[in-house]
Amino acid sequence: MRVGVVGGGVVGLAVAGDLAERGVSVSLYERGELGGGASGRAAGICYDAFAAPTDAAVARRALERYREWDLLVPCPYVWLARGEGDRDAIARQVESMRALGVDVERLAPAELAERYPLVDAGDVAVAAVAHDAGTLDPDSVVDFLAERARRSGVTIETETPVSLAGPTTVETAAGAASFDAVVVAAGPATKPLVADPGHSLALESYRAQVVVTEPFEGTLPSLYDATREFYWRPHGDGLLVGDGAHEVDPEACDPEADPEFVASALERLREATALDLDAVRSWAGPCTATPDRDPLVGPVGDGLWVATGWQGHGLMRAPATAEFVADSLSAGDSRFEEDVAGQFDPTRFDGDESFHALGDPTADWA
Repeated sequence: MRVGVVGGGVVGLAVAGDLAERGVSVSLYERGELGGGASGRAAGICYDAFAAPTDAAVARRALERYREWDLLVPCPYVWLARGEGDRDAIARQVESMRALGVDVERLAPAELAERYPLVDAGDVAVAAVAHDAGTLDPDSVVDFLAERARRSGVTIETETPVSLAGPTTVETAAGAASFDAVVVAAGPATKPLVADPGHSLALESYRAQVVVTEPFEGTLPSLYDATREFYWRPHGDGLLVGDGAHEVDPEACDPEADPEFVASALERLREATALDLDAVRSWAGPCTATPDRDPLVGPVGDGLWVATGWQGHGLMRAPATAEFVADSLSAGDSRFEEDVAGQFDPTRFDGDESFHALGDPTADWA
């Protein structure tokens, strides 16, 4: 079997490596550098705190693989709300997650303050913590997956823009190559690429921004503040603080963070903690979204597959979704008992839906 993979981020590299380890002949095409898109600018938070069975299973498997590869740095993940009306919502989330075997617990504000004195818990209504979580260095993940793919026999072509002359025909400046299947995992570029063979995706793009702070003394978990709508995670001796998301044309995604975002993120951090930190660097990167916030993973036509629409969770889910794609293409079976194929089916939408990429920012806290 011969498979072409379009996209050299973590998803494309993981798919290519998994297929090659199953004896498939794989060629991967990347229009720029490996990890040069969303993957290289990801936040690097990884957790299994999901209340839906399929989401939790995918996240759990991704964590397992990152540990096997020795890429995950253990770090608890906390999410909290500061409004009294959100108390019951988090309690329900925790109950559903625990029923799925996720190692989470609900924290009263006093417990949160005791464990993490640097967090300002004064107006926190309720919090929860996922213990089976960690952080990733995106560059290290890309380097590892690229080396793994090459070692398994994948041919990797960088600085190679492509188009699709048909569902399973990849066109480059050097000519056309035909495959038994093609997997497009090219972030925002996935939509226009599959449009050429006549497939439309319900996919929109947005731009997310992060800022890295100077070092600080003390200990903090990764944390999402649903009320103030931002997150942070340990990053070296400082913190990576993120959000500042807004919808953009994917071809006009400025890689530099906005000065207004940097100032706002640092101010929100000061309000939520006992820290008063300055920025040392910042950046922005592209993200993709779907109407229901689930990714598009699977076949859209004869031999043509896609893997996109991660809502910022691409790095976190990549090892598991890549395994699903590789299993399905090489053997026709998935090791997941949960309905990954149905929930992530890219044809569940017509493809001409109009929707806001960011949706409701509080719809999926965990």
